[in-house]
Amino acid sequence: GTIVNFISHSVVIGFTAGAGVMIAISQVRHFLGIEVPRGARFHETFLHVAINAEKIVPAIAAVATITLLTGILMRRFLPRVPYMIVAIIVGGLAAAIVRAWSGVEIPSVGALPSSLPPLSMPSLDPGVWRELAPSAIAVSMFALTEALSIARALSVRSSQHIDPSQEFVGQGLSNIAGSFFSGYVATGSFNRSGVNYDAGAKTPVAAVLAGFLLMIAVPFVAPFAKYLPNAAMAGVLMLVAWGLVDWHHISQIIRTSREETAILAVTFFSTLALDLEIAILVGIILSLLLYLNRTSNPRLVPRVPDPMSTGRKFTHPGENLPECPQFRIMRLDGSLFFGAASSFTEAVREIEDDTPDCKFVAIVMTGVNFVDIGGAEALAAAAKRFRERGGELYLIRIKDQAREILERGGYLAEIGEKNIFWSKTDALRSIYRRLDYAMCRDCKLRVYVECARLGKQEPSDDDDDAPRALDRARQ
Repeated sequence: GTIVNFISHSVVIGFTAGAGVMIAISQVRHFLGIEVPRGARFHETFLHVAINAEKIVPAIAAVATITLLTGILMRRFLPRVPYMIVAIIVGGLAAAIVRAWSGVEIPSVGALPSSLPPLSMPSLDPGVWRELAPSAIAVSMFALTEALSIARALSVRSSQHIDPSQEFVGQGLSNIAGSFFSGYVATGSFNRSGVNYDAGAKTPVAAVLAGFLLMIAVPFVAPFAKYLPNAAMAGVLMLVAWGLVDWHHISQIIRTSREETAILAVTFFSTLALDLEIAILVGIILSLLLYLNRTSNPRLVPRVPDPMSTGRKFTHPGENLPECPQFRIMRLDGSLFFGAASSFTEAVREIEDDTPDCKFVAIVMTGVNFVDIGGAEALAAAAKRFRERGGELYLIRIKDQAREILERGGYLAEIGEKNIFWSKTDALRSIYRRLDYAMCRDCKLRVYVECARLGKQEPSDDDDDAPRALDRARQ
């Protein structure tokens, strides 16, 4: 069930919108009364309709349009009334009137079998199971993926919580039960789910009751289905298709993020051009690739003391705040894993190239939630590089998970346990003794509070209280 966690919001919105368009396209033949090749893609359908526009049956199109407009008006002005039922009734009456007035035959759904499927025992032959296993696994994966995608799509509209594992159990039990009644593999359907939701369904009980009522009604209602016009059904399904396109969230995604817009667009067009299970996988893979690309570029943000603060607060240097030529405090934002190790190493090299005199770097690790072996090796390699230049790498406020990885792999010893600090003040107290006194004496920048003392006399190991005294004097 955890697969649903990899289906992003943009994938769901794009997939749902694409499914809505696919529903509408599938009903074009019934809406216009024109024959369309089965299985035709959306562009093929439009091309076929354009070429054969003279074959459109106006009477059938009129019935479908009347049904559609009735549903729209009922939903707009009488939302408490079951507008779909009213629309179908009006569509049926319109079909009867058109048939009587023009003599044009309006195709109907046709009579349905009036008996329930018999109870039977599925085959338990091992040979049959071996033969069917590959296809059964493929069909099951498709059915589960489609069902979860539909569940996610409806949860966005209903704000309900989804338990993916429970959805899988429900799908499995329903198909096991169906096998005893000669049923084929069943999964979620945008048609049925969309109609159910738009009719006011709030819980799965609605689907259960619909199934029981259908089972009871089939023997009595089936003969009357022959009077239900296909055009009226097409009009209702056009309403459902329109409702599946979430214009609010689509516009919100477009305004918010280019990456999410790309995910939405690719998923939408994949749904139109490919099979549904392939389309959802395309969306998932693209969203994961973009996520990995984003997380593989952690940011090393320079930090300097904020001159407007009376305490030890840091800010971005900007254009007016100078940085110490010998020492940098950087904040690392993002997880440090194997995919981000190269980007981190490159950022460290840029510090070395841009500031040759900078031999000491302290990295604030509060923004790092995860470090793996690749990230730990990158930290150890950076520490080695600074040490070879006569400097050190320091880590400030490292989280427990990252520290545990560094300790267990021996990377902490390579970095130096003495170089791990819980606060910037403690780190500065240790670092400022290591700086080049001659350079500090001639420096006019005075970036840190400690610089005031460094400019007066060379630091020593007995100066632990000096920064605190200077902090108090500054305040």
